[in-house]
Amino acid sequence: MGWYSLFSPDVAKWVCLAIFVVAFIFILFFSKKVKIETVSLIGAALVVLLGITSPFKAISEAIDWDVLGLLVGYGMLAMSLKASKLPEWLANEVLKRFKKEKTALLLICIIAMALSIIIANPEVVIMLAPLAIELCDKMKGNLVTYLIAVAVSSNVVTTVTMIADPPSLILADYVGMEFFDFYWFQNKISLGSISIFCIVVAALVLAFQFRKMNTVAETDVKNVKVAMFPTVLFFISVLLLAFIPWDEIGAWGHRGFLGLATGLISILWGIIKNGKSSVLGWFKEFSWSTILFLIGIFTLVYSVNSVGLLEDFANLIASTGITSPSIYLAILIWVSVLLSGFIDNVPYTVIMLPVCQFLATSLGVNPIPFYFGVLVGTGMGGNLTPTGATANVVATQMLADRGRIVTVTDYMRVAWPFTFAAVATGHILLQIIWM
Repeated sequence: MGWYSLFSPDVAKWVCLAIFVVAFIFILFFSKKVKIETVSLIGAALVVLLGITSPFKAISEAIDWDVLGLLVGYGMLAMSLKASKLPEWLANEVLKRFKKEKTALLLICIIAMALSIIIANPEVVIMLAPLAIELCDKMKGNLVTYLIAVAVSSNVVTTVTMIADPPSLILADYVGMEFFDFYWFQNKISLGSISIFCIVVAALVLAFQFRKMNTVAETDVKNVKVAMFPTVLFFISVLLLAFIPWDEIGAWGHRGFLGLATGLISILWGIIKNGKSSVLGWFKEFSWSTILFLIGIFTLVYSVNSVGLLEDFANLIASTGITSPSIYLAILIWVSVLLSGFIDNVPYTVIMLPVCQFLATSLGVNPIPFYFGVLVGTGMGGNLTPTGATANVVATQMLADRGRIVTVTDYMRVAWPFTFAAVATGHILLQIIWM
């Protein structure tokens, strides 16, 4: 269907750029005063009302419904996993068996990494914080170290699977990657496998940082009974996600359907197990603002791309005179690290993937390492600052509620060696394997 146009192509480009820049400024600097989902939806409405993008293209082309379906479905699954008490059981089992401070804290951090693959990072921090606090009290340890370590650990696994974080879902859909493509793609070790190496190195750095924590104490831990259905559902959904030939089954070939079905089954289990009121709490707790934000930002970025701004930006980068893809890879990774400490990684990912594609095309190289580099930088780099990831904000607020203000030095001491070790490992492996 056609749609009206108020501006010439050149004018439309400038108008679209102005809308995008203003929206991004509000998202960056005024998120405490204005909800970012409101900003993104207003920006999307403006590009439609001004004729830059038609509502039909926004609905059918701009908005990635598969990503939204997976986010909602796996969000409900995460709620059911939490209700099943699996995270609490895992943490309790660790504390039963390991009494030395450095070992117990490291294992709690490793559990935070594992749980964050399937459960939102802030929820993981909320789940594990009571056990970390109990351990800290028994060991007479430094609570800042405990909670910051748990928070940054929960935030380092964003690229281990395609369902671990919204940017991973966005990349998978953009490139057309299936579940196991995150581990082996184009006959090479892929992003998920590389991320596992990064996490191992980061965990070793934590072990080195905890090396002097040799206190031993008894910790009273209750036995926890786990409901297994959500865990079984998770593994079945992952197998279906991995093995169904989505590109070959026509109109039903949308992974979002699987996500929604998984979410619906999780909701039915929750109603049967805990009643309707409990499941209503899931809906209240779920981050619907993320869905609304993505709808707006998908439309905005589509508009920026359709008027040619992303291609202009890529051409500007390519015109710097740098011809080495390795240098561009380094720039993309470490600029992403720096920016992710201050901005949301979802809009940044949506913006940068097309830029990477245009840049790779201008250089005549494979765009995949550029995509992977951006996700390694923006995913793991969110630990650079206390506000770079929601999990970090939750941890610092918990500490503030207990009268412990986290200084920059306190935060850097735990988070920076961990973050730079993880990102540097990813950079080295991407350079060796993909460039």
